[in-house]
Amino acid sequence: MYRTLKEYYWWPNMKREIAAFVSKCLVCQQVKAERQKPSGLLQPLPILEWKWEHLTMDFIYKLPHTQDGNDGIWVIVDRLTKSAHFLAVKETFSMEKLAKLYVDEIVKLHGVLESIVSDRDARFTSKFWRKCRTPLCWDEVAERQLIGPEIIEITTDKIKVIRKRLKTAQNRQKSYTDNRRKHLEFQVGDWVFLKLSPWKGVVRFDKHEKLSQRYIGPYEIVEQIGLVAYRLALPPQLSRLHDVFHVSMLRKYIADASHVLPSQPIKLREDLSNE
Repeated sequence: MYRTLKEYYWWPNMKREIAAFVSKCLVCQQVKAERQKPSGLLQPLPILEWKWEHLTMDFIYKLPHTQDGNDGIWVIVDRLTKSAHFLAVKETFSMEKLAKLYVDEIVKLHGVLESIVSDRDARFTSKFWRKCRTPLCWDEVAERQLIGPEIIEITTDKIKVIRKRLKTAQNRQKSYTDNRRKHLEFQVGDWVFLKLSPWKGVVRFDKHEKLSQRYIGPYEIVEQIGLVAYRLALPPQLSRLHDVFHVSMLRKYIADASHVLPSQPIKLREDLSNE
């Protein structure tokens, strides 16, 4: 726009005013893709102190049925040592059934966990808490019960090596990732647009329509969660969506008195694709 206008017009601060005018365009803010690095620096999980206290777990379903009728695999991984168990399960298992299977197969070998990293809801994880802890590391690392001093000493030395190598790997991964990202921070009370359908292959409105919306909103930020996530005040139409989003899903709304903000134009599924 500036290159076109400067052939016929000129006024003081012309380029700056044109840039400000374009940045406030409501259609541009909702439609144009950002030609910048993704937002949000990498936030690695903290290095753990002891093995089989903090786990990750996930389920793989829709597999061919075994002779026992199982059609899935429950993958349970120790976040420190990366050792894993693979349990055969059925997709129809209840949470109580899964909790009993976990106690029978995992607790008897490694003791009771402290935390779970999983995409399951609180009802699922709540079935896994027990009051006691593993006898090798009963309450805190400094309060270990020495059951077999030689075993404890050998295990402790190996854990130190693992933690050192994990820290080195995390630092290397963070440096690689952050070179391709930018830092972006919002304040509580800011208004932002929410990105639609970040996954490839999801059609937005009409796939032949150039001006299909990439962002909806704006919505107010009501809380900052950690360093790179924010809670939004979503309208009732989006009540099925979790209201906490990574900063890469957000785009700052530049307000203008001429904007006419429509009501929620579409119905969204839980993966932020439209119906």
